[in-house]
Amino acid sequence: MSAAADNTAIWGRAEQQDFRSRVRGCLLGGAIGDALGAGIEFDSLAVIRQAHGQEGVTDYVPAYGRRGAVTDDTQMTLFTVDGLIRAQVRRDTGAWHPPTDVHRAYLRWAATQRDWGPDERKKDDGWLAREEWLYSRRAPGRACLSGLGDDTMGTLDQPKNPGSKGCGAVMRSAPFGLLVGWEPQLVFQLAAECAAQTHGHPTGYLAAGAFAVISHALARGEDLDGAVRKTLAQLAARPGHEETTDALQRALAAVREGAPTAERVESLGEGWTAEEALAMGVYCALVAEDIRHGLLLAVNHGGDSDSTGAICGNLLGTLHGETALPPVWLVELEGRDTILQLADDFAMEMTQGAALHSPAGSAPGWLARYPRA
Repeated sequence: MSAAADNTAIWGRAEQQDFRSRVRGCLLGGAIGDALGAGIEFDSLAVIRQAHGQEGVTDYVPAYGRRGAVTDDTQMTLFTVDGLIRAQVRRDTGAWHPPTDVHRAYLRWAATQRDWGPDERKKDDGWLAREEWLYSRRAPGRACLSGLGDDTMGTLDQPKNPGSKGCGAVMRSAPFGLLVGWEPQLVFQLAAECAAQTHGHPTGYLAAGAFAVISHALARGEDLDGAVRKTLAQLAARPGHEETTDALQRALAAVREGAPTAERVESLGEGWTAEEALAMGVYCALVAEDIRHGLLLAVNHGGDSDSTGAICGNLLGTLHGETALPPVWLVELEGRDTILQLADDFAMEMTQGAALHSPAGSAPGWLARYPRA
C-alpha cells in the first residue's frame, strides 16, 4: 500500500481484511481493558487481592451498575475515531485540518457528559452522538472536562491546561496510530496537537504522540519492541521529551528484570500521569503471554487500572487483531455493537473512502452518518 497521507491508495482484499481486524482489535481490545479495570480503578493492590484473591481480578467486576462497563477512556477513544473519519469526509470540501475535526468530536463527547441524552435536532452531530448509552459520566478527568468547557481549541502554541500531564490524552490516542497511510512523524504531530486541546504539559501531549506512533507501527505489522525503540528515536528530537523517554526506557528495562508481577508493574508508577500510564501499558503488552494475561497484568495494581488496561488492550488488539480477543469478555462488553460499527466505518473510510465521497458526489447515507458541517 502507498504511504501517501490520503486514502487514494489501492488496497488488496487481504490487506483490507487484515487492516479491519487490527482496527477492530484496537478498539475492542482497549474497551475490554478499560472495562476490566473500571471496577477497581481507585483500589490499592492490597484491597484488590483482599476482595478478589491473590491473583486479583480475573474477570469483569461490576462497575456503573453492570459487568463489562466502559469508562471515559473508551468514550473519548470512540469520539477520536469519529473525528478522524469526519476529517477525511470534509477533505472533499477543501477544508483539511484534522485537529479541528477531532476537537469538534471531543466537544460532542463533552456534551454527553452534561446533557440528558441526544438532541435529535442536531443533525450535524452524526450517528455516534445519538448513541444513548454514551450519555453517562464515567469518572471523566478534570482536564478533559475543563479543556473542552468552551469552544476555544487548545493548540501546541496555546494549549489548554498547560500544567496538566494526566493520562487523559494518552488513553484516547490509539486511533491516530490507525492512520496507516500517514508517515509516523505526521501521526505523532496530529496526536500531540489533539492532546494539547486538554493536556498542555509537554509530557501530557508527547506521551500521547508516542502512544500513537507505537500503535501506528503495530498497525503496519511491526513488532512491539521495535515500535517502542523507533518511537524513542522520534521522541528524542522533541523539546520536553525527557519524562516520556525515561518512562518508556524503564518499561523496556523492566522486561529484562524477571517474571512479570503486579509489583513490577507498580514499579513503573500508578498510571495517573501520562508517562506512567504509557509505560505500564507498554510493559504489560511487551510481556503478555496472550491478551488475557497482558490485560489482567495491566489492571491489577493500585492505580489508574482502567487507563493502563485500555492502553495495553489497544496495543495487543492492534498487534494480534480481533480474533485473538477473549470471547467471554467480548460478549459482555458494553457498547460492543457501537464499537464494531465505528471500527468498520473507520476501516471502510480509510480503504474505500474514494467510493463513498468525492468533490463530484457522495453517498447520502455516509454523509448522514458523518456530516461535513
